[in-house]
Amino acid sequence: MEQQQFQYAGFWRRFVAYIIDQILIGAVNFAILLPLYLIFGLGVFAFENFEGFEKFSNVNSTVQYEDEYTAAFVIAIIFVALIVGGISIIIQWLYYALMESSSKQATLGKMVLGIKVTDMNGNRISFGRATGRYFGKIISGLILNVGYIMAAFTQKKQALHDLMANCLVILSLPSYQQHQGGYNENVQSNIAS
Repeated sequence: MEQQQFQYAGFWRRFVAYIIDQILIGAVNFAILLPLYLIFGLGVFAFENFEGFEKFSNVNSTVQYEDEYTAAFVIAIIFVALIVGGISIIIQWLYYALMESSSKQATLGKMVLGIKVTDMNGNRISFGRATGRYFGKIISGLILNVGYIMAAFTQKKQALHDLMANCLVILSLPSYQQHQGGYNENVQSNIAS
């Protein structure tokens, strides 16, 4: 079987695609999470009325009540942060995994820059592999983004999460070139004439 030649997407092209995707995901997160922020914010204002403390004759009970209020407030903030973080991760995971395993093989940012995600043979990846690739990005980021920077230095321009999922990020070829497995001057000259 003949080895296919791919044009690998470089680090900067991938970086710009990532920025575009993060802007889009940020807008979606904002639209989905805004009601939660509003509800939580209005709930915080409901607890700001502490005028009743002046009526207490026992200072110890007032301090104890303030401590209970503070603890409940901190727990509420942590709970909301976990919910917001969880929703945000789910939105990103579904966006990347569904888009990269679709027939387009690319997120919107990747489509704009003409790149796509494939397996090592140039075929579409499954949702499971796209999911593994997405969660591999967390590891790429946890090690001071070295996993992402690897795309600038590896032979096939693979980041750590690409290596983990056994994927490539390649330049998308126009349909007339895909049949040839790469750039073909004969096809180009026939189109030009």
